[in-house]
Amino acid sequence: MSMIESVRRQLVPIHPEGYIFVAGFAIATLILGSLSGTLFWIGAIATAWCAYFFRDPVRHTPLDDNLVISPADGVVCSVGYFAPPPELGLSTEPMQRVSIFMSVFDCHVNRAPIAGRVTKIAYRPGAFVNAAFDKASENNERNGLVIEAAGSRFGVVQIAGFIARRIVCFVRQGETIGAGDRFGLIRFGSRVDIYLPGSARPLVTIGSKAIAGETALAELRSNAPRRNFKSG
Repeated sequence: MSMIESVRRQLVPIHPEGYIFVAGFAIATLILGSLSGTLFWIGAIATAWCAYFFRDPVRHTPLDDNLVISPADGVVCSVGYFAPPPELGLSTEPMQRVSIFMSVFDCHVNRAPIAGRVTKIAYRPGAFVNAAFDKASENNERNGLVIEAAGSRFGVVQIAGFIARRIVCFVRQGETIGAGDRFGLIRFGSRVDIYLPGSARPLVTIGSKAIAGETALAELRSNAPRRNFKSG
């Protein structure tokens, strides 16, 4: 293997959504550099952070229909029963919910928690309070998906945070997606909630670290078979 190929394999690709931002930071760095060497290095660090923020690493997703996989990188900030957003039409009663808070240092590419069909997509404008707070699930700008799989319905809600101002969704209503497939991205700090059917058993607790496309958040039934994985 050549040195160039070795370096290429070590580099984490940047998601296309980030190209314009990285380019903007780089141009600003060059302008600042013409004014001051100190400002150049500040800009260079900011540009490196921007590229790091929009990273899109390969993930190895368990091929197991029994598992609900994390849709986001971050820390589990809430596990319990909460009423799902009304616009999703899931239930008027509380459902099991796992919430994952993403800091500005986490990867922000969101991945499907389970294989199924996207039966509904619903966007709702709102506030931009700290996404770590429970009230963010009710008050903040959000975009929700309903995924139907094996007769059950799952809700996945992208929530904007204090810094985030843009939620991006890559899929459309009626599409079929696989577990671990990329379905969206939230720019600059946010949160993802996943609403589970009553039969699901959470496998994480508050404070658990989650990796999108890899970490099992919940199990739908016991005595699952041996797991295989896919890369993507």
